[in-house]
Amino acid sequence: MRVYPDQLSRHLNPLHACYLIFGDDPWLLETSKDQIRQAAKRQGFEERVQLIQETGFNWGDLTQEWQSMSLFSSRRIIELTLPNAKPGADGSAALQALLQTPNPDVLLILEGPKLASEQTNSKWFKTLDSLGIYLPCTTPEGDQFRRWLDSRITHFKLNLQPDARVMLYTLYEGNLLAADQAMQLLQLLSPSQPIGADELSHYFEDQSRFTVFQLTDALLNNRQDSAQHMLAQLNGEGTAMPILLWALFKELQLLLSLKSEQAQGAPLNSLFGKYRIWDKRKPLYQTALQRLSLTQIEHMLAFASKLELNLKQLGHEDWTGLSHLCLLFDPKAHGHLAHISLD
Repeated sequence: MRVYPDQLSRHLNPLHACYLIFGDDPWLLETSKDQIRQAAKRQGFEERVQLIQETGFNWGDLTQEWQSMSLFSSRRIIELTLPNAKPGADGSAALQALLQTPNPDVLLILEGPKLASEQTNSKWFKTLDSLGIYLPCTTPEGDQFRRWLDSRITHFKLNLQPDARVMLYTLYEGNLLAADQAMQLLQLLSPSQPIGADELSHYFEDQSRFTVFQLTDALLNNRQDSAQHMLAQLNGEGTAMPILLWALFKELQLLLSLKSEQAQGAPLNSLFGKYRIWDKRKPLYQTALQRLSLTQIEHMLAFASKLELNLKQLGHEDWTGLSHLCLLFDPKAHGHLAHISLD
């Protein structure tokens, strides 16, 4: 049964046997999966198995997971990614066979790219669609986008004036991820104050200009020249330092968690699932984790904490210190900047 993402909450209690999440909008794909996972957890689905249809994928593995008993006596979610949304003859047969022998203790989630009519008319899809929920996650446009944005404004409890809403519509139509990140920052800065277009213009720029999130991406990729240029421009445009520190803290704390658990033997792919890291961002974290040691990440967090303390207690916006913190995303800088003190 076809259900649009904004209607998903009505189809989670009780859960259906399977959910088919296909589309080209990363925000809708990820939030839809999160909603299903949270609902499943409330209904006793504690385990999660992730499979990807790669070259040489054995469909027997999926059947075995479907039929096997849980090691922990809990219900289980199987998440299967179909990168091309083409399971082939073996996969088509396996998927149809699974749903013909329902297992109330297993929930199946399929995900992949936007489907063409060739796929939605296939036998495997029609079988699963008749027994589960199909979520087409395509980016909303026009009035649909405005309704989506209004719902997120309500979610974040923002007090936006009509002219500010129009500005958000104009700046972010077609980019749900950027729009959602923008509203996260607005909530941080002005959780209840009325915000008009004039105030909004101080916080955000057109998509062609640098943003805080572009800065963190550059740092994770160790593109230091670009990152330092972005930082200088963000400073020149009056970007509030608490926003930048918040963004860097968020990335460093995530890197620390990933690095610590990876050192204890946890597979990186399972950690990406645990911390809800989107596919497009996984290479950024892989690069950073290969480059930085646990000790270096801990040092960077301590450095960031000192910057924040100086800002809160002394009102001191140390842009030089912030630049040094950004440089520390390059492991070579740790030796050169070891003598730097913020006391």
